[in-house]
Amino acid sequence: MTTSPVIRIRPIPESRPAECHKSHAELMSEQARSPYIQGALAVDFSRQTDEQLFGIQPSTREDLPDPRAWAGHIGQAVVEVLAGSRSPVQLVRWTTPEVYAVLARRAALVQRRLADAPGPRPAGDRPTAAPAARRPAVVRQVLVCEPADGVAEATVIVVQGGRVRALALRLVGQDGRWRLTVARIG
Repeated sequence: MTTSPVIRIRPIPESRPAECHKSHAELMSEQARSPYIQGALAVDFSRQTDEQLFGIQPSTREDLPDPRAWAGHIGQAVVEVLAGSRSPVQLVRWTTPEVYAVLARRAALVQRRLADAPGPRPAGDRPTAAPAARRPAVVRQVLVCEPADGVAEATVIVVQGGRVRALALRLVGQDGRWRLTVARIG
């Protein structure tokens, strides 16, 4: 005959810590004596979203490089993208998604126009830019105005292949670097 095991009922163990009978002053003096006791850090994450905490952070002018030199470099790169001699992917880190989308679309139109252009083709199927467009872009003048802290507006005059282009650029300091947020190309 089989017997069933005996079930024993036991009380739940106490999970609360024993009460502390020390005064606040005694606890503070213990913390001051021991370098290994650390108080609780009050952190409240409920007031900010993840995007506010971990997203793109604005930068002050003190944390940013010279906007004049940077505007010249980005202006030259934009003109080279529009001429088809530079890939727009090289600008993705330095532009907002909206500006990058416009530049990428215009670069695709240039590539399509170059592909449809009559003329001799190289050994591969990839079209090449016209001889004038292959000349490097040269920045002739850069004018910069800083209307607010961490914001620079620049006018860049670029010459490429006998064509003069004027660019109006708005640069905003984000994460310690300038980022192109608006580009108007003439």
